[in-house]
Amino acid sequence: MKTRTKPKSPMTNEPTPSLLEFPCRFPIKAMGRKSEDFEALVTAIVTAHAEFWPDEPVRVAPSSAGNFISVTAVIEATSQHQLDSIYLELSACSQVLMAL
Repeated sequence: MKTRTKPKSPMTNEPTPSLLEFPCRFPIKAMGRKSEDFEALVTAIVTAHAEFWPDEPVRVAPSSAGNFISVTAVIEATSQHQLDSIYLELSACSQVLMAL
């Protein structure tokens, strides 16, 4: 089994501490303009990197005016690197306006 080392802080060359203990339950939320494929797009990006938390449905909520939509998927996070990869891919997607 390959073990990963923690990322080094550029200032001190020491491992960067994480506030999370892995594995853990972690919600990923992405927001974008309302479209028929936004939920599928976000779900595909997230599942390329992680598995959904058991028995936790993907939640979709429209904005009050109905122009935007948010998709929340709860995953089993296994590392900071995994979370970073998800957020990088979501942020790079032109349809995703914000990822939390």
